[in-house]
Amino acid sequence: MKRRPREFVVLALIALASIALAGMGTGALAQAQSYPNRPITVVVTAAPGGVTDVVARALGQQMTKDWGQPVVIVNRGGAGHILGEEAIAKAEPDGYTLMVAESGSVVINPLIYPKGKLPFDVERDFVPISGLVRINQALLANRTLPVNNAAELIALAKKEPGKLTFGTAGIGSAPHMNIELFENMAGVKFTPVHYRGATPALNDVRSGTINLMSVSVSLALPPYRAGEIKILGIGSAKRLPQAPDIPTVAESGLPGYQAVAWFGLFGPAAMPHDIAAKLNAEVQRVFNDPGFRTRFLDPQMFESMAGPADQFAAFIKTERAKWSKIVREGNIKLE
Repeated sequence: MKRRPREFVVLALIALASIALAGMGTGALAQAQSYPNRPITVVVTAAPGGVTDVVARALGQQMTKDWGQPVVIVNRGGAGHILGEEAIAKAEPDGYTLMVAESGSVVINPLIYPKGKLPFDVERDFVPISGLVRINQALLANRTLPVNNAAELIALAKKEPGKLTFGTAGIGSAPHMNIELFENMAGVKFTPVHYRGATPALNDVRSGTINLMSVSVSLALPPYRAGEIKILGIGSAKRLPQAPDIPTVAESGLPGYQAVAWFGLFGPAAMPHDIAAKLNAEVQRVFNDPGFRTRFLDPQMFESMAGPADQFAAFIKTERAKWSKIVREGNIKLE
């Protein structure tokens, strides 16, 4: 049976397309195999010295050691993490410019800023590579407040709605949102007092200027053990080995409550999948290493979140749904 000229043209085009696709796959594989062959820049969306910075530097040091290429940490804090995120959204998606960001910057900010205010779209412009660490938050109170657990706090708040005050590290910060979550779940109302960081808010809880706060367990334990504050519960799923005497908030009066802050590694959208996968594998290797855990994670009470990229992406999606409800019902917004 003779083929018509049109059939030959179609077959030729199919063959050329197959060759092109095969070439692209080979090129991407070669790119991933040679990656990295020059320094990597990791943008930190916060100032030096904070958890975001500390985690990024620990990862960068290990990547430098493992891959033989410098990993340069660049702090781009300010404007509620927006400056650092904007830099990544505009970066070349070649795997040589990455970002370590906290949960608030990729989940909360898009919910509380007016539509179109952010100079990027978190879901469109970033690719989640891996979770890094989560930090459990403690619910604490001034030592003169007449409550000792979550149940007693809820009872007092219902008796005097809006009277109790709580400190935050700014609108949309983890100390703010985790108390908003508590209010929503418990059906109570406190009055927020916004600070420019967690430390000044904690100092005012200690002095009695404000009543309550949610802050990392590692920051809360020293003043608690010095008798300067009360810890009413910890927002972890179960009691922590480092503080086995302190109950969780869930077991002390608010079942199902968990309060954490988390941090992850991201890249620009359109990053080659093979490079993202190589980065993910390195993060898992580093953060699941027993020596790294003993040396870095455990002393600071960090929990590893390293795992498959699709698992991290699904987690972020769940977080967005959870916090969207809290933001909407609490009418939380930035003008």
